[in-house]
Amino acid sequence: MNKRFDADVAIVGYGPAGVIAALTLARYGVSAVAFEREEDIYPRARAVTVNDWTMRIFQDLGIDERIERVIDPQRALRWMTYDREEIMRIEHPPSSLGRTARFYNIYQPTMEAELRAAGQDRYGDLVTVHYGDEVTGIEQDADGVTITSTGGGTTRTTRTKYAIAADGGSSATRGRIGCVLEGDTHDFTWVVIDCHVKRWWPDRDFLTFWSDKERPVVDIALSAGNHRWEIPLKPDETPADYPTSAEVWPLLKALGVTEDDVEIHQHAFYQHHVRMCDTWRKDRVFLAGDAAHLMPPWAGAGMQSGMRDAHNLGWKLAKVIKGELPESWLDTYEAERRPNVRFFTDLAVGLGRVIKQEATEEEQAAMNAVPENTVTPYEAPLNRPPVLEAGWLRGETGDASVIGRMVPQPIVGDTAGRMARFDDHLGAGFVLLGDDVDPSTLLSEEEKAGWDALGARYRAVRPKTSHTQGQDELVDLDEVVLPWMRRYGARVIAVRPDKFVAAADTHGLAVPAV
Repeated sequence: MNKRFDADVAIVGYGPAGVIAALTLARYGVSAVAFEREEDIYPRARAVTVNDWTMRIFQDLGIDERIERVIDPQRALRWMTYDREEIMRIEHPPSSLGRTARFYNIYQPTMEAELRAAGQDRYGDLVTVHYGDEVTGIEQDADGVTITSTGGGTTRTTRTKYAIAADGGSSATRGRIGCVLEGDTHDFTWVVIDCHVKRWWPDRDFLTFWSDKERPVVDIALSAGNHRWEIPLKPDETPADYPTSAEVWPLLKALGVTEDDVEIHQHAFYQHHVRMCDTWRKDRVFLAGDAAHLMPPWAGAGMQSGMRDAHNLGWKLAKVIKGELPESWLDTYEAERRPNVRFFTDLAVGLGRVIKQEATEEEQAAMNAVPENTVTPYEAPLNRPPVLEAGWLRGETGDASVIGRMVPQPIVGDTAGRMARFDDHLGAGFVLLGDDVDPSTLLSEEEKAGWDALGARYRAVRPKTSHTQGQDELVDLDEVVLPWMRRYGARVIAVRPDKFVAAADTHGLAVPAV
C-alpha cells in the first residue's frame, strides 16, 4: 500500500464543525485537507448562538477576539404567553470561563465567513480547502484513508491518515462507512423568517419563546442588525402556502411586527430531528456534528455540539498522529462527546415541551426547581458549566467531585508579574496545578513518570497574598482558582489540553487509563 500522504487528515464538509476540526488540527501542528461541495457559505442563518465554552475553544485556536467582533452578548431567555405572562426566565450570570458574557447572539453566515478567513490567515500553511469538490468515494485500509472527489469537471484522489466526516445531517459519508442514524424526525414543519432590523423595539434583546399550543414562536435578536422568528405551520399548511415574503408578513404582523420594524431578508422551512448515530467511528473515519447527531434547536446547542466534537477529536488526533499519545486515545472521543450531546438533546426536547405548552405543571416545576445542599453552586441546565461524564478521567464525577469539570479561567499572574487569562499561561499541553504547592512533590515516582510521559508541566498556584517561590508558578490574582479547587477538596488537579480536569489527589493522581 502506498504510504505517501497528501495531508494528515481529510475533512469532508467545511461548515462550522469542519472548520473547527481543521483549525484544531493545525493549531496542534497537523495538516488537514477539506472538501466542501458548495462554492460559497450557505446563505441562510441556521444556528443563533454560541456560549462561553465555544468561545474558549475559539480562544484555544487564537481566533476568539476576531470572532467576538461580529457577535453580540445575549441578555437573557424568557418564556412568555401571548397575554405576556412570563412562564420562565433564565438570566445569564457572568461567565467563569474567561469572558463576561455566557451567551452570544450570532448571524451564522457572517460568523462562518470570519471563521474561514481567520483559519486561512492563521493556519493557511497547514489547511487546504477544495471548494466545489464533492466527495464521491471513501475507502480505508490499515494505513490510511483514500478520498475520491469531483469538482470542476475533474476527479481528485487524496490520501490521508484519518478522515473526519462533518458533512451535515444528510451526510453521504455516514452511509458509505456503514453508520446508522437512529431516532425520529418530528412531523411539524417550521418557517424560519430572517429579517434586517429597521428600528429598535422594547425588549428586542431578550431571546423570547412565545409559548402556545398552536403557534409557539422563537423570537431572537441575531448579530449584525438581524432578527429571526421561527413559527410552526398549522397541520393544514405547507411550505407552498408561503412562496414569497408577501405571504409570510401576516405571521409577523400577528405578533405586532410591521414593515416599520424590519425588512424580511429570506425565509426557509425545516423540521426538528432527535437522532444520533449508532457509532461515531468506523476504523479511521470519524463522524462529527450533524453527521453524528441531530437535535431540536431549543437549547441552542446543535452547531456548538458539532464544533465541540471537532475540537475534542482534533487535539487528540493531532497528538496521536505526532506520536505523543497512543492510538487508543481516539476511543475516548465518542465516550466523552456522546453523553454531552445526549444531555443537550434531552434539554432541547424538554424546553420544546414548554414552548409548545406540552409540559405539565409538574414538569415545569421540576425544570425550575433548585436542588438543596449541593457542593457545586446551582445553575440552570442551560447555564451549567461544561462537564465530562465519562472518558479519559480518573475517579467519579458528580456534584461533589472536581473530576470532569472545566477549570475556570480568571486573570492570573506569573512569577515575572505578567497578567493574562489562565489558558494563556497554561498553554496547550497537560499541566498539573497545586494549591500553594509544587504538585510534583505530591506525586509518587510512578505517578510522576506517567505524567512526564505525556509531557506534563507542574505549576504551583500561589495566593496573591504570597510570594512566588519558583520560575514556573502562577498567582491567583482574581481569587478564583484556589477557592474553586478547595470547594472540591482538591490540592492537586491534572488539567487536560482542553482544560477539563482528568485527575485529582482526591481520587489518586495516577494517569487515567485509556
